[in-house]
Amino acid sequence: MLQHDNALPHVARICTQFLEAENLQVFAWPAYSPDMSPIEHVWDALDRCIRQRVPVPANIQQLRTAIEEEWTNIPQATINNLINSMRRRCVALCEANGGHTRY
Repeated sequence: MLQHDNALPHVARICTQFLEAENLQVFAWPAYSPDMSPIEHVWDALDRCIRQRVPVPANIQQLRTAIEEEWTNIPQATINNLINSMRRRCVALCEANGGHTRY
């Protein structure tokens, strides 16, 4: 089973056709539901670090190398803080009745 957030890239025809061709089942998921996963903050930080590199990666191999290097540079304390924020995230989501939160 696969879970995704119904973002446009995930529900594009090519993606949907691939999932069907590979016989992958997808969990039903409400459109525009809040993404509470702390990994989103890690992806954002990783993206910002890569965009700040001089020179920026110019091809796939350079991008792969940059991603691997920057991934290993993410402080463990940052990861721990994100993991430890899950209770606050869930409480905020419940208080917002599933709506927007600061996370």
